[in-house]
Amino acid sequence: MNRSVVLLAVALGCATTHPPEASAKETVVLSDLQLTRLDGTKLPESALAGKAVLFVNVASACGYTRQYEGLQALYEARKDDGLVIVGVPCNQFGAQEPGSPEEIATFCKSNFGVTFPLLEKQDVNGSARSALYTSLVGSGDDIRWNFEKFVVGSDGKVVARFPSSVRPGAEELKAAIDKALAKKG
Repeated sequence: MNRSVVLLAVALGCATTHPPEASAKETVVLSDLQLTRLDGTKLPESALAGKAVLFVNVASACGYTRQYEGLQALYEARKDDGLVIVGVPCNQFGAQEPGSPEEIATFCKSNFGVTFPLLEKQDVNGSARSALYTSLVGSGDDIRWNFEKFVVGSDGKVVARFPSSVRPGAEELKAAIDKALAKKG
């Protein structure tokens, strides 16, 4: 098993003011995490192995929800280059993701055509913070809102962290993704 498998995760999150490079530089070892998809099945390690991953904490009733459209477009444009986007539903910010797994999946597919992986609903802050977000955040600041983004290189290092206000088509996000895709584990 490749211990340096990394997720470039689109953790749909909160607006923050910290710069992209302010993220912790810990290594995210995906093979140590049990990632479960929205449908309750395990996300296979092969789905992320050797890839750059964008983690985004997402929500269906947020002012940033329209970013799903840009995330899907980014995924379509870069998946053949080795980018995986992973949406992580979270209901910790204004109860903006109250739906069941089926409701979330239907909403994302019917409204935005989402085909990138969606994980089970998780806490991204607090004492019940998921193992994934514990790894992504490291010693950094808490997630501040929905659609916060983490870019992880194939070497397992967090390349950058972006606040919710940074859209999927933003040049700084694209540059971080290019950097992550250039890394080899």
